[in-house]
Amino acid sequence: VQLQASGGGLVQAGGSLRLSCVVSGRTLGTYAWFRQAPGKGRDFVAAITWINSRRTYSDSASGRFTISSDHAKSTVNLQLNSLKPEDTAVYYCAGRSARSLATSSGLYEYWGQGTQVTVSS
Repeated sequence: VQLQASGGGLVQAGGSLRLSCVVSGRTLGTYAWFRQAPGKGRDFVAAITWINSRRTYSDSASGRFTISSDHAKSTVNLQLNSLKPEDTAVYYCAGRSARSLATSSGLYEYWGQGTQVTVSS
């Protein structure tokens, strides 16, 4: 299984970005996005189950970010709206075999390489 994240960039506060994670190899049960700011740990952002698209979000992401999946393209997307400077981080996509939502990074077996999101004030 390989996860390839893309879509990061530099955006002004209040702007939007769309991150994509292309999944190759076998299909997993659940996918998620995490982020890691400089000097901080890896934090959960959002997760989605592949079969029935159940979703969960962190408090900071709820209402601003939307996770979705495209089965035809084997991608998991994260739409980032109303971005704030504190959203600046490297964003990672992750996957796990289990078909249940999880927010702990330790429960995800597969990781992409990360894509940088920088929000200027």
